[in-house]
Amino acid sequence: MRLLRALPGQDTAGRQRSSSGSPAPVDPSQRGFPTACTACTARLLLAALREAPGMSPPLDPGSWSLQGHSGGSHTFSGTETEPAADLVFPCTLFLYLQKSLCMLQKVWVSSPGSWSLQESNSHRQGKKRCWKCRFVRTIIQHPCRRHAPKRSRKERMLRKIQICLCFCFVSGILYEISLLSSCVFSYLPMAQQYLTPEQVLNLGKSIIFLETTERLEPPPLVSCSVESAARIYQDRPIILFMRGLTNETALDMNTSYAAFSLLSSMKNVFLFPLQMETVFQETPLLQWYNQVVPEQEKNWVHVSSDASRLALIWKYGGIYMDTDVISIRPIPQESFLAAQKSRFSSNGIFGFPARHKFIWDCMENFVLKYNGNIWGNQGPFLMTRMLKTLCNLTDFQGTEDHSCQNISFLNPQRFYPIPYPAWSRYYQVWDKSPSFNHSYALHLWNFMNHNRKVVVAGSNTLAEKLYKTYCPTTYEDLIQNAKRTDLPGPEEVE
Repeated sequence: MRLLRALPGQDTAGRQRSSSGSPAPVDPSQRGFPTACTACTARLLLAALREAPGMSPPLDPGSWSLQGHSGGSHTFSGTETEPAADLVFPCTLFLYLQKSLCMLQKVWVSSPGSWSLQESNSHRQGKKRCWKCRFVRTIIQHPCRRHAPKRSRKERMLRKIQICLCFCFVSGILYEISLLSSCVFSYLPMAQQYLTPEQVLNLGKSIIFLETTERLEPPPLVSCSVESAARIYQDRPIILFMRGLTNETALDMNTSYAAFSLLSSMKNVFLFPLQMETVFQETPLLQWYNQVVPEQEKNWVHVSSDASRLALIWKYGGIYMDTDVISIRPIPQESFLAAQKSRFSSNGIFGFPARHKFIWDCMENFVLKYNGNIWGNQGPFLMTRMLKTLCNLTDFQGTEDHSCQNISFLNPQRFYPIPYPAWSRYYQVWDKSPSFNHSYALHLWNFMNHNRKVVVAGSNTLAEKLYKTYCPTTYEDLIQNAKRTDLPGPEEVE
């Protein structure tokens, strides 16, 4: 799993910010690891040095500095025990542990004959002790065994407490580092069923898919869409919400479904139940949901999906994609709508930061002008009429994108290079396959696929080539395995 969140004091690219506010370069090998943790540990060591009696030569606390990962330094001054203003510590709990350790160190250092450096006469006779030896021995808080008197029971107990606190301190630091950096997927193995949707979504920048039918076996196109997104956006969580999946449905019980098992095994893919009442909380859609009768709705599967995607993107931010969208390269824009054609917006793929006003206005208009009998009235028609209230839409020229009040209206070539009247061309053999150099993803128009055309291994269609390139695991596990399963055995040939 690789959940990425910017560290305090860093931008999202993992770079340290200097005192002037401009980003400073950082060693890529150290990206994601805050110098604050190292600095606080050094502060503990400095506190021990200042308290240690007989320290020679004395250290000047006003000039001691720690070199950070970015090549700069953090200077410690005075006798403060609180972190300096320019050092950001990940968690309040660690501050408490730091203070506790400092107080315990003062007690240990002041205990005669136990934690302060004891010098025997043999060491004082003409042999000046090495300052580095004093420094290291003070750091580890352990006197020379030959000259250390036997500790009392109280001192042994205090040492055990110190070890426990240090263990908790270091474990907490490592845990916070793993959460705040991009290493969480690799170095913090965590069973996906133990994570809640809120824990994943609150990290932001999720790629969200919805399955509003009751099926638990995603078809190959759904699997391909999710897998391609997981490969293109490796540093972002990919979430598939499934209406048929409930809290009582254990993931282990569904391993008989090939696609379900395949998606569950992807390291940055999460499968969660779609609980609409929870999703619609704190949005204008909750009142509509409590009043509507799903059994009487003509297009409930589509309408419920239109509503759910708006609520999820408004509450958590990120990118929504239909389950028939194959990702081929990252989308650089953060706030965008996808033009299906000139002057007409799709709602099959869009992205916004959390709590964006445009999405809130869309939810209000969803309820105000709700008509479940008209397909798309709460979908692409909703997005189009709301965009028209902000700007005057014009035709696209070439591959240019339009911008309206900080919202990018992306060219149809970005996601719809093959328009919906020609949707079947994805399942045809091309003399020369298109390059899609101007596209971020491809919408395969599954809604238009009434004959349920599928990818067949060896057919050499455009869709098969896309599967091989952008979702090879799905192609291998679901397409080629299906072909081998359908082959007749020797006894059937006769």
